[in-house]
Amino acid sequence: MQRKYFQTVDKILAFIEDWSLFLSVSLALVVAMSNIILRKFTPISLYWSDEVVRKVIFFSTFVGCSAAIRSRSLIRVDALPQIFPGLQKLLTYVHHLGVVIFSVLMIKIGCDMTIEVFGDEFARTATLQIQEGYFYAVLPIVGVMMLIRTLMLMVEDWKTAGEKPKD
Repeated sequence: MQRKYFQTVDKILAFIEDWSLFLSVSLALVVAMSNIILRKFTPISLYWSDEVVRKVIFFSTFVGCSAAIRSRSLIRVDALPQIFPGLQKLLTYVHHLGVVIFSVLMIKIGCDMTIEVFGDEFARTATLQIQEGYFYAVLPIVGVMMLIRTLMLMVEDWKTAGEKPKD
Protein backbone atom coordinates (compact mmCIF):
# COMPACT_ATOMS: atom_id res chain seq x y z
CA MET A 1 0.00 0.00 0.00
CA GLN A 2 2.71 2.45 1.05
CA ARG A 3 4.89 1.56 -1.93
CA LYS A 4 1.99 2.13 -4.34
CA TYR A 5 1.25 5.49 -2.68
CA PHE A 6 4.92 6.51 -2.97
CA GLN A 7 5.01 5.47 -6.62
CA THR A 8 1.90 7.53 -7.37
CA VAL A 9 3.28 10.60 -5.60
CA ASP A 10 6.62 10.11 -7.35
CA LYS A 11 4.94 9.93 -10.77
CA ILE A 12 2.92 13.09 -10.11
CA LEU A 13 5.95 15.06 -8.88
CA ALA A 14 8.11 13.74 -11.74
CA PHE A 15 5.47 14.80 -14.26
CA ILE A 16 5.32 18.31 -12.78
CA GLU A 17 9.12 18.62 -12.61
CA ASP A 18 9.87 17.23 -16.04
CA TRP A 19 7.19 19.10 -17.95
CA SER A 20 7.63 22.42 -16.16
CA LEU A 21 11.38 22.27 -16.75
CA PHE A 22 10.92 21.22 -20.37
CA LEU A 23 8.39 23.96 -21.13
CA SER A 24 10.22 26.74 -19.29
CA VAL A 25 13.63 25.96 -20.78
CA SER A 26 12.07 25.59 -24.24
CA LEU A 27 10.44 29.00 -23.83
CA ALA A 28 13.75 30.56 -22.82
CA LEU A 29 15.52 28.93 -25.75
CA VAL A 30 12.94 30.10 -28.28
CA VAL A 31 12.89 33.65 -26.89
CA ALA A 32 16.70 33.92 -26.73
CA MET A 33 17.21 32.47 -30.22
CA SER A 34 14.48 34.69 -31.65
CA ASN A 35 16.10 37.74 -30.14
CA ILE A 36 19.51 36.81 -31.53
CA ILE A 37 18.13 36.16 -35.01
CA LEU A 38 16.09 39.37 -34.99
CA ARG A 39 19.08 41.44 -33.82
CA LYS A 40 21.38 40.00 -36.46
CA PHE A 41 19.06 40.23 -39.46
CA THR A 42 16.65 43.06 -38.66
CA PRO A 43 16.69 46.27 -36.67
CA ILE A 44 14.21 44.67 -34.23
CA SER A 45 15.27 43.58 -30.75
CA LEU A 46 13.17 41.87 -28.10
CA TYR A 47 13.99 44.10 -25.14
CA TRP A 48 12.27 41.71 -22.74
CA SER A 49 14.08 38.50 -23.74
CA ASP A 50 16.78 38.82 -21.06
CA GLU A 51 14.14 39.09 -18.37
CA VAL A 52 12.41 35.92 -19.58
CA VAL A 53 15.70 34.01 -19.58
CA ARG A 54 16.57 35.25 -16.06
CA LYS A 55 13.18 34.17 -14.70
CA VAL A 56 13.49 30.74 -16.35
CA ILE A 57 16.92 30.27 -14.76
CA PHE A 58 15.42 31.18 -11.39
CA PHE A 59 12.53 28.76 -11.90
CA SER A 60 14.62 25.89 -13.25
CA THR A 61 17.15 26.17 -10.42
CA PHE A 62 14.54 25.56 -7.76
CA VAL A 63 12.49 22.96 -9.62
CA GLY A 64 15.77 21.25 -10.50
CA CYS A 65 16.48 20.84 -6.78
CA SER A 66 13.39 18.69 -6.40
CA ALA A 67 14.31 16.70 -9.49
CA ALA A 68 17.84 16.21 -8.11
CA ILE A 69 16.45 14.74 -4.90
CA ARG A 70 14.43 12.26 -6.98
CA SER A 71 17.61 10.90 -8.55
CA ARG A 72 19.70 11.28 -5.36
CA SER A 73 21.86 13.83 -7.19
CA LEU A 74 21.45 16.77 -4.83
CA ILE A 75 24.82 18.27 -4.00
CA ARG A 76 26.42 16.92 -0.82
CA VAL A 77 29.80 16.48 0.76
CA ASP A 78 30.87 12.95 -0.01
CA ALA A 79 34.49 13.01 1.16
CA LEU A 80 33.71 11.86 4.73
CA PRO A 81 31.85 8.67 3.72
CA GLN A 82 34.81 7.77 1.53
CA ILE A 83 37.27 8.33 4.36
CA PHE A 84 35.04 6.73 7.02
CA PRO A 85 32.81 4.17 5.25
CA GLY A 86 31.15 3.23 8.55
CA LEU A 87 29.65 6.72 8.79
CA GLN A 88 27.91 6.58 5.43
CA LYS A 89 24.42 5.81 6.77
CA LEU A 90 24.69 8.37 9.56
CA LEU A 91 25.88 11.04 7.14
CA THR A 92 23.03 10.16 4.77
CA TYR A 93 20.54 10.79 7.57
CA VAL A 94 22.31 14.06 8.46
CA HIS A 95 22.05 15.05 4.79
CA HIS A 96 18.33 14.21 4.74
CA LEU A 97 17.81 16.20 7.93
CA GLY A 98 19.59 19.20 6.37
CA VAL A 99 17.37 19.02 3.29
CA VAL A 100 14.25 18.75 5.46
CA ILE A 101 15.28 21.85 7.43
CA PHE A 102 16.07 23.72 4.21
CA SER A 103 12.72 22.68 2.71
CA VAL A 104 10.78 23.82 5.77
CA LEU A 105 12.62 27.16 5.67
CA MET A 106 11.81 27.51 1.96
CA ILE A 107 8.15 26.90 2.71
CA LYS A 108 7.98 29.32 5.64
CA ILE A 109 10.11 32.14 4.23
CA GLY A 110 8.76 31.61 0.70
CA CYS A 111 5.16 31.93 1.91
CA ASP A 112 6.00 35.07 3.88
CA MET A 113 7.80 36.65 0.92
CA THR A 114 5.08 35.67 -1.54
CA ILE A 115 2.34 37.19 0.61
CA GLU A 116 4.38 40.36 1.08
CA VAL A 117 5.17 40.74 -2.62
CA PHE A 118 1.58 40.11 -3.69
CA GLY A 119 0.58 42.90 -1.31
CA ASP A 120 2.90 45.36 -3.07
CA GLU A 121 1.20 46.71 -6.19
CA PHE A 122 4.52 48.03 -7.50
CA ALA A 123 6.38 44.68 -7.27
CA ARG A 124 6.42 43.93 -10.97
CA THR A 125 9.09 42.75 -13.37
CA ALA A 126 11.00 45.53 -15.06
CA THR A 127 9.98 45.05 -18.68
CA LEU A 128 6.99 42.70 -18.84
CA GLN A 129 5.28 44.14 -15.73
CA ILE A 130 4.36 40.68 -14.41
CA GLN A 131 3.51 40.51 -10.71
CA GLU A 132 6.68 39.28 -8.91
CA GLY A 133 4.54 37.28 -6.50
CA TYR A 134 4.11 34.59 -9.13
CA PHE A 135 7.86 34.02 -9.16
CA TYR A 136 8.14 34.09 -5.36
CA ALA A 137 5.34 31.49 -5.17
CA VAL A 138 7.77 28.99 -6.68
CA LEU A 139 9.70 28.90 -3.40
CA PRO A 140 7.06 27.39 -1.09
CA ILE A 141 5.75 25.09 -3.84
CA VAL A 142 9.20 23.66 -4.51
CA GLY A 143 9.85 23.54 -0.76
CA VAL A 144 6.84 21.25 -0.37
CA MET A 145 7.99 19.12 -3.32
CA MET A 146 11.50 18.82 -1.85
CA LEU A 147 10.12 17.96 1.59
CA ILE A 148 7.87 15.23 0.20
CA ARG A 149 10.68 13.75 -1.88
CA THR A 150 13.15 13.82 1.02
CA LEU A 151 10.68 12.22 3.44
CA MET A 152 10.04 9.49 0.87
CA LEU A 153 13.80 8.87 0.55
CA MET A 154 14.17 8.78 4.33
CA VAL A 155 11.46 6.11 4.60
CA GLU A 156 13.09 4.16 1.79
CA ASP A 157 16.51 4.39 3.47
CA TRP A 158 15.09 3.32 6.84
CA LYS A 159 13.39 0.32 5.26
CA THR A 160 16.57 -0.79 3.49
CA ALA A 161 18.87 -0.05 6.48
CA GLY A 162 18.56 -3.58 7.81
CA GLU A 163 18.99 -5.29 4.44
CA LYS A 164 22.39 -6.50 3.32
CA PRO A 165 23.63 -5.07 0.01
CA LYS A 166 23.34 -7.38 -2.98
CA ASP A 167 26.58 -8.34 -4.72
